[in-house]
Amino acid sequence: MIKIEHLSKNFDYFEAVKDISFSVSPGEVLGFLGPNGAGKSTTMKMICGFLTPSKGAISVFEHDVVKDPLAAKQLIGYLPEGAPAYADMTTLQYLRFIGEIRGFKGVELQQRIDKVVEDLALHSVITRRIENLSKGFKRRVGIAQAILHDPKVLILDEPTDGLDPNQKHQVRNLIRNLSKDKIVIISTHILEEVSAVCNRAIIIAKGELVADGKPAELEARSRYHHAVTLQVDTANNVLDDLTALDAVAEVEVSPESTKRFTLIPKSGAEVFSGVNKLIQDKGWVVEQLFVERGRLDDVFRNVTMKESQAEEVA
Repeated sequence: MIKIEHLSKNFDYFEAVKDISFSVSPGEVLGFLGPNGAGKSTTMKMICGFLTPSKGAISVFEHDVVKDPLAAKQLIGYLPEGAPAYADMTTLQYLRFIGEIRGFKGVELQQRIDKVVEDLALHSVITRRIENLSKGFKRRVGIAQAILHDPKVLILDEPTDGLDPNQKHQVRNLIRNLSKDKIVIISTHILEEVSAVCNRAIIIAKGELVADGKPAELEARSRYHHAVTLQVDTANNVLDDLTALDAVAEVEVSPESTKRFTLIPKSGAEVFSGVNKLIQDKGWVVEQLFVERGRLDDVFRNVTMKESQAEEVA
């Protein structure tokens, strides 16, 4: 388990992380979210031992990151933002170098290299210098070095940045498979990443923890929770008819189509049955109709903007 207690980090007079506490257990894939400058990377660097906390404590499977850094770091695989690597090395040379630093040699080292090359589909660039790789391949090499020693904890800062859709799918599947017996923490600004691979999400803003829960729990805090989205073949009087429904607080018209509407329910109200009856009464031809779970981007904006507004008032 990773346990973080009252963690803070100051840079001169600037407090980047402010008294945050949380824990992460094996099997959890934690999405670490926040606006630029929220303190995400700073927190991850403190967990990895690259930065020393100003206050608070971090333990990785009962090893204190400050007091027992080597034992803690042996359990961690880390992909920093930007996936930095030695540009003049080939992919194979770099992975061999990392493996040797981790204490592997001979047959075991080669087996570990072969496995990560297979998992990250690096065969085509194994003899190419890292400086000549695309951004996507550099990212995949970075993930490969992070998992080479089969760590108990995997910390990934923007792991799919620069990858095409197929590569993103491959990396997400890899993360899902790794998470069965590991702790995985993913810092990302791509909210779809959280829904795709994470079973828990934390949002921080201005260095403070402002939300913590399963993706479905956070989505339930959205104004779009149980909203109904409808697309019909006509726009005539549809908006007026939908707005008149008792359970509807607001109707949003899609900026992409005047025939697509999202109905926001009043607090505690259920919209779908009323919409369904209206469709039958009016004889509308429905092109699309579904109930929304909620929108993580809506919750993200709300909790991070509240934090900014509270700071401005103070």
